Amino acid sequence: MTSSRTLHALIHGRVQGVSFRAWTQHLAKLHGLRGWVRNRQDGSVEAVFSGPADLVEVMLKACHQGPSGALVESVEILDGHETDLDLPPRFEIRRTA
Repeated sequence: MTSSRTLHALIHGRVQGVSFRAWTQHLAKLHGLRGWVRNRQDGSVEAVFSGPADLVEVMLKACHQGPSGALVESVEILDGHETDLDLPPRFEIRRTA
């Protein structure tokens, strides 16, 4: 049985204006993950992924690369718990914070 994991990530670099949120949502849905993604006013992208640990890890690795046009400089990771991160039933794009 695969364990589950919830991960909170902050992605820094040229990650806004390159469809990072739509790309993230698409991949997360393909992997059946719950969570959300949003732009931040400081120019970073914030995301929460929740699901089977191996698929969350695949998503995290993908975020280090990003979509075409992105230039990811760093990814900060914080492990989270579902109750702390306001997880929706599906993966969604949220408004800028």
